[in-house]
Amino acid sequence: MLPFEGITVVALEQAVAAPFATRQLADLGARVIKIERPPAGDFARRYDETVNGLSSHFVWLNRSKESLTLDLKHESARAALRRLLAQADVFIQNLAPGAVARLGFDASALRAEHPRLIVCEISGYGATGPYRDKKAYDLLVQCETGLVSVTGSADEPAKAGISVADIAAGMYAYSGILTALYQREHSGVGATLEVSLFEALGEWMGYPAYYAAYSGTPPPRTGASHATIAPYGSFAAGDGQQVNLGIQNEREWVAFCELVLQRPALAHDERFATNSARVAHQPQLNAEIGAVFAALTGDAVIERLDRAEIANARMNTMLEFWNHPQLQARDRWREVDSPVGPIRALLPALTMAGVEPRMGPIPAVGQDTEVILRELGYTPEEIAAQRRAGAI
Repeated sequence: MLPFEGITVVALEQAVAAPFATRQLADLGARVIKIERPPAGDFARRYDETVNGLSSHFVWLNRSKESLTLDLKHESARAALRRLLAQADVFIQNLAPGAVARLGFDASALRAEHPRLIVCEISGYGATGPYRDKKAYDLLVQCETGLVSVTGSADEPAKAGISVADIAAGMYAYSGILTALYQREHSGVGATLEVSLFEALGEWMGYPAYYAAYSGTPPPRTGASHATIAPYGSFAAGDGQQVNLGIQNEREWVAFCELVLQRPALAHDERFATNSARVAHQPQLNAEIGAVFAALTGDAVIERLDRAEIANARMNTMLEFWNHPQLQARDRWREVDSPVGPIRALLPALTMAGVEPRMGPIPAVGQDTEVILRELGYTPEEIAAQRRAGAI
């Protein structure tokens, strides 16, 4: 039995943040019923067509869910959602601020009617404040939280290459729902949860925020390097491979000079004898390292670093990650079904001894609508009438 078997999650969700949270719940056994607007469904289905015609975002975020199409502009569709929520444990939504309340499903009303229900609302900036109604795409939240200002090279800022604001909010929603389920076991009552992309990513910005607030200056953008540690970052080997490394203490610095650079005297050069000195003389330090690495292949550099027990990593491409030997060795790949056939999928990051996560199909739009409505007591004739009216 999976940990969340018997838990029903109703998700009025789209894009990334809420689907990311609910997929974690589905992986561990929760029944996740995804409400989609007919006929097209979640707009993330159309971000691209790269996975055999399916969207890469949608494939990533929506396995093991059931798709129920409801056009909530119709009273009959809203009535169906009310029936569904009467049987649910969790209701999660990430529509625009105020949209769900206007439909009659605000948290306070739902909790009054269903005291055990856990309601989780995800927004861009929160339910109050001057930014309440501001659009909050991932890039924009990266900008507002200052992430873009500290990411990139010295000459040019850059956003993170993945949807970190959405993922942060999704993870806090997931952990919040787990907390509320645990609390309900003791109290017997549900909870109202609120997560915003802005506040979730703001929590992750703690180090640079403290650094800037208490020093008066923000940490400089350093690309793949580090603002306060040297050597740290990416270095080119003679065959063009990029090797990343990080020295954490003086013992490692001495070992690096002796075993990797094979220049033990460099460890005591006054320009490099302490971390602060190395940071102050980074161009000279990088030149010394670059001269040695230029005569070696990337594999040879990695071998020396491993022998010296210096932390290192290759600069992998996405395809190199996809075929990473560590994933193969740990049997992390599975296949999930989809409307276009089997698709590879990574197991969830959390491994529980004795538990094999559910790796269920990626649903087509509305594929479970009739089954779910029949479970709710609708007759075939009533379902057909709703379909003719465009409510499902």
